[in-house]
Amino acid sequence: MGYERWSTAMNRALYGPGGFYRRERPRDHFTTSARHPAFAEALARLVTAAFDRLGRPEDFTVVDVGADTGDLLARLSGLEHWRLVGVDLRPRPEGLPERIVWRPEPPERFTGVLLACELLDNVPCDVAVVAGGERRYEAVNPEGATRPGARLDAADEAWLDRWWPIREDGERAEIGRPRDDAWRALTARLVRGTALAVDYGHTRSARPEGGTMTGFRNGRAMAPVPDGSMDLTAHVAVDAIECDHRERQSEALRALGLTTARPALTQAYEDPAGYAAALARASAAATLTDNTGLGAHWWLRTDR
Repeated sequence: MGYERWSTAMNRALYGPGGFYRRERPRDHFTTSARHPAFAEALARLVTAAFDRLGRPEDFTVVDVGADTGDLLARLSGLEHWRLVGVDLRPRPEGLPERIVWRPEPPERFTGVLLACELLDNVPCDVAVVAGGERRYEAVNPEGATRPGARLDAADEAWLDRWWPIREDGERAEIGRPRDDAWRALTARLVRGTALAVDYGHTRSARPEGGTMTGFRNGRAMAPVPDGSMDLTAHVAVDAIECDHRERQSEALRALGLTTARPALTQAYEDPAGYAAALARASAAATLTDNTGLGAHWWLRTDR
């Protein structure tokens, strides 16, 4: 197998037969917000607000796309009698509450809440590079070596002109058009409710020089090699994603009532178990709102 565009290589390495996401559990390789119970508590408030806003419909459905182990839905399962749907390529995890439906594709049409936590950064995309004064697709081989490939097509040229203009030889950029299209297609399935994407990202005023294509294996960032042995990710051009509200996770979680305040020390004597739980929650909240880490994620929300 020789050189090919990043989108093709990334799709095969992540989602093809024997690909990373068909074989591995993301939680074994990197930490996500969805693993923290405090994150689920905050999202439960968002989901409940959407449920109330829609008049508490009987067919209210929460769809988690890229559900991984289903932990987030499991933590929501003790609340209202919502329909809960986990969407993932991997088989249904053992031990999930029976009320959680598991499937490889989201429902065609539903009312409720659509969740996508760290999904869009794994949507395969192409990398553009300027070579000889022309913008070309960067081609990559299975060992991770790269070289300039074919010239960009008109649609990708237009996307770069609008969202990530590069002009000088050696400049690189990830073409976010597949992410825009993927989110548009997902939200088109939501008849009424709230759609929320949570992801690493950047805006035009602060695009990362050289791009962000990265590999992750066993908790370590490394050079991206599309051989199926690692996660491949590129941050999202969040200003190109259609949504109603765009804010950092730290701001969104605080607005949903997540607090980093530590419990009073007197509680340690009066209620040791409660104190330990409150302390753990405050610690998790600090992690989730840390603007040098998970708190820097973007929340992209649309209400309809």
